[in-house]
Amino acid sequence: MTQTSPQAGASATLLARTLASIAPADREAQTAAEARQLTLTKPPGALGQLEDLGNSLAAIAGACPPPVPEPAAVCVFAGDHGVHAQGVSPWPQEVTTQMVANMLGGGAAVSVLARHVGAELRVYDVGVASPLPDDPTLRGRPIAPGTADLTTGPAMTADQCATAIEAGITAALDAVADGHRCLIPGEVGIGNTTPAAALIAVFTGRPTAEVTGTGAGADPETLRRKIDLVTRAIARDGVRADDPLSALASVGGFEHAAIVGLILGGAASRVPVILDGVVSCSAALVATAFCPDALGYLIAGHAGVEPGIRAALDALSLAPVVALDMRLGEGSGALTALPIVQASAKILREMATFDSAGVSER
Repeated sequence: MTQTSPQAGASATLLARTLASIAPADREAQTAAEARQLTLTKPPGALGQLEDLGNSLAAIAGACPPPVPEPAAVCVFAGDHGVHAQGVSPWPQEVTTQMVANMLGGGAAVSVLARHVGAELRVYDVGVASPLPDDPTLRGRPIAPGTADLTTGPAMTADQCATAIEAGITAALDAVADGHRCLIPGEVGIGNTTPAAALIAVFTGRPTAEVTGTGAGADPETLRRKIDLVTRAIARDGVRADDPLSALASVGGFEHAAIVGLILGGAASRVPVILDGVVSCSAALVATAFCPDALGYLIAGHAGVEPGIRAALDALSLAPVVALDMRLGEGSGALTALPIVQASAKILREMATFDSAGVSER
């Protein structure tokens, strides 16, 4: 197993332990699932990507047939961004706080979709700038009141970044300890598609104009400014893909770092992590730079309209489950994919074989 060691001192202890505990997905179980697919009452490959998903779940669980990945937890990490002051979003920064309250009150899209598919919504404050409502269901602890402006210097210190990663690891471990068998990363933070674009540009090597999108509705002038800011940010010394902690601290955000941790914690726990939009896809690039074996635990939830999603998924060689032209984030797209992912496991578990059903093979 090849992985990058963290360099953030004592605060990286949990991160280091987690990286050391991630094993490759079980290719023998995947091979067994592929063989079982051929015995089920259907033409070979007739269920298309549904078969691939089931085979991947077998590799993740190390068992064929795999367990159904339920219940699921969608972990939404909330944070603000210093780069917002550069005019990268048409929305005021206080919308982050307001949307956290909306999620806690059950009125956000992620709240509705989580209820619909039977997933538990967990909301974490990892760095919101404004005071949040006093709600007993709100989790986490703010690392700082938003990141620094990534266009003028590092968005986070190395210790802040490692702390955010470990917050995500802890969220994953807690969810699994509570009985959840699938993790969905979500986020809320006005301006967070700017650091996402920067991370995708760094870790894919693609031009910033190809991976930077309109986010929450930027007009053409704002998009041009956003591309210029991302270009300037990644041009600073020390922003390199071969040093994921430094790169993440330099141009990432608290919620991006927490999602990196959630992915690593999910991989260490051998549960699938269904990626959502451009923020979670950017975090997946960082997580797999820390530990390439984490890739085996990832499922691409959807093909959103932000251009960075396609660049990231191409780099990760992941095929999205659904394509609904979504660009909300929050974990919403991954939640729409969840029932399909769960169905893929049920196919392997419950579908009859030719022998058991008495159906003739060709």
